[in-house]
Amino acid sequence: MIRVLVVDDHPVVRAGMVALLGELEDVDVVGEAGNGAEALALTPRLTPDVVLMDLRMPVMDGAEATARLREQPGAPQVLVLTTYDTDADIVRAVESGARGYLLKDTPPAVLADAIRRAALGETVLAPPVAARLAERLRAPARVELTPRELEVLKAVARGLSNAEVGRELYIGEATVKTHLLRVFAKLEVTDRTAAVTAAYRLGLIAVPQD
Repeated sequence: MIRVLVVDDHPVVRAGMVALLGELEDVDVVGEAGNGAEALALTPRLTPDVVLMDLRMPVMDGAEATARLREQPGAPQVLVLTTYDTDADIVRAVESGARGYLLKDTPPAVLADAIRRAALGETVLAPPVAARLAERLRAPARVELTPRELEVLKAVARGLSNAEVGRELYIGEATVKTHLLRVFAKLEVTDRTAAVTAAYRLGLIAVPQD
């Protein structure tokens, strides 16, 4: 039997999930919780194999509860079941350690199969969620420069030498070099010209107008 804890802040939704799972011969619903904090409190006593976790709940949301559950010895697998499929929600859940991410319009047979697979340690993602994650992986990572690194790069783009940049920004020439080395590393380039060109291409600094 797969022991399941249902976590959702809507009593009607919880009741529906419990009724649905109660029809499965290999699933035993061992408890219900109305938020992440309740789930954390119940898990050591109920020892579920799978926690069916909603995301947006009061007191403690599903992502935080998932992260805390996964830190516990003998942690259960967490299968997110939510109405939300935004990138931020998906990423938070996956980074928190959720084994799967399904939407609440998932057919009952698919949900049942997902619970069985999650209990075995397999990753289970709804097709729209899998597509979003794949798209994020294919997209180039956003380069983040600190405000000071950006100031140095903009000054270099104007043709200033390291000494001139230092005088303008009231920092030492060695500090300018340090900032530039960090910029080179982030932009994956080896010289000033390539750094400026990459910054224009990525939109980090505005291309000068004639």
